[in-house]
Amino acid sequence: MQNIYNVTFEELEKYFIDKNDKKFKAVQVFDWVYKKRIKSFDEMRNVSKQTIKDLNENFYFEKLSIIKKQEDTDVKKYLFNLKDDEKVEAVVMYHDYGTSICISTQVGCNMGCKFCESGRLKKVRNLEVYEMVTQILLVEEDIGQRISHIVLMGIGEPFDNYDNVIKFIDIVNSGKGLDIGSRHITVSTCGIVPKIKEFSNYDKQVNLAISLHAPNNELRNSIMNINKVYKIEDIMASVKEYIAKTNRRVTFEYILLKGINDTKKCALELCDLLKGLNCYVNLIPYNETSHIEYKKSDKESILKFYDILKKNNIGVTIRREFGSKVNAACGQLRSHYEEG
Repeated sequence: MQNIYNVTFEELEKYFIDKNDKKFKAVQVFDWVYKKRIKSFDEMRNVSKQTIKDLNENFYFEKLSIIKKQEDTDVKKYLFNLKDDEKVEAVVMYHDYGTSICISTQVGCNMGCKFCESGRLKKVRNLEVYEMVTQILLVEEDIGQRISHIVLMGIGEPFDNYDNVIKFIDIVNSGKGLDIGSRHITVSTCGIVPKIKEFSNYDKQVNLAISLHAPNNELRNSIMNINKVYKIEDIMASVKEYIAKTNRRVTFEYILLKGINDTKKCALELCDLLKGLNCYVNLIPYNETSHIEYKKSDKESILKFYDILKKNNIGVTIRREFGSKVNAACGQLRSHYEEG
């Protein structure tokens, strides 16, 4: 048996075709599951009893459960319990352009970024497709409104769970599913070069974000272990290939760490690195955590960094800060819960 939230629309169509049944039944089922939000096939009213019986024999409903929630102005943070009692997080943020959710893709993370709370607790396993899909369903049910934007930037490295992430996107993007536009979905990677190349062949216009956080290999090696495997020049080559193939703009995420990567020298190096690329930089004020020694850059340093990029014609934004009263950094809520 399969969890119904693991199944794409095309897979459900094939299920009916293989049974010598009518494939339009997949439209009916997806409508009940994702539009009407049933919790049992027995709730369906426009399909035969035999179809319901067959579905019950081949598929089942299972979601995560919300075990903790924190709220602050324009942000809500959720801690979910999984079937094996592991925990993951999602964050909802209210913007003037809509409501976004940042979801997790793995239990823990093996990328080993020194400033990241998520990676402090190592990877246990990949999330299954339904465990990503139902993060959204449960949050929508809780807040009573539709999620309009998805960011895969919570606990875990999405490209380390590539196949499940792609299948998840196919489900939430489908007009028969959650119908969230591909341009409203962003996948963030710390720089797994082979998967960036593979993603450049993906047929949906999903946004790509690179968690860069340093303009040179020496500095990036010191804060991001992944750079010892895939150097900045390798990442940049794969990004240029991605842009050439997709004609899409790439976002570079850059967390500003006080006295580490927030200097004028770093800003100028970043300008040289990104000059002429179809990209923009998202400067992120650091969310401090009691377990990690890095500190947030002061406001003056953040603004100086921003100004240097602007003056060098690099598209740049400063991410709005959310959640001063919640465990804002990815993995904080989980680690606080796990460690009591």
